[in-house]
Amino acid sequence: MKTLTIVIFIFACFASHCFGQKAKRDTALASQILAMYKTDQFWRVEFMKTQRKEKSNYDAETIQDNWSKADSINEVKAKAIINKYGYPGYSKVGERASDDFWAIIQHCDDDIPFQERVLALLKKEVAKNNANKEKYAYLVDRVLVNKNQKQIYGTQLSRDDKTRKFKPFPLKYPKSVDRLRKQVGLEPLAEYVNGYGQ
Repeated sequence: MKTLTIVIFIFACFASHCFGQKAKRDTALASQILAMYKTDQFWRVEFMKTQRKEKSNYDAETIQDNWSKADSINEVKAKAIINKYGYPGYSKVGERASDDFWAIIQHCDDDIPFQERVLALLKKEVAKNNANKEKYAYLVDRVLVNKNQKQIYGTQLSRDDKTRKFKPFPLKYPKSVDRLRKQVGLEPLAEYVNGYGQ
């Protein structure tokens, strides 16, 4: 009986330590990512204002310059995060910060090998239900399109300058795209394209 009590006590301590550590989030890292995402989005929002003929406090040149600088700074920070922590999944920083980090990686288009590295890390987290599989699909397509290859899920779109309508970059499996999209929780492609930019 005494032995059983000791074993239960040891297991309780082990569980408390292990699961407690696993559940403990890095709030400082999450805050850093959220701040990075805020910067990531700021200049994109200002750019969209100019596209919609809405008022912006910045001219086009200022927006483009600051957009480029913000992306460069975020990329350096993202690389440091990946080197230190790997991909920051839900258990590390929570869903919002994890998804925001993905958005920053999407915009690291000048370093495709880095995006590919992150994609491999993200895939492992998705397999553990520790990251967003929809975001994974977007990054798969982003990398493929950046490498001038056909995309899988149809998430990356281009806009016709004349009609101003969006259409997907070339698809590897056009007949299966809706089935593939469904597997990762995405809506049918036609619905996605029709709703894009609205």
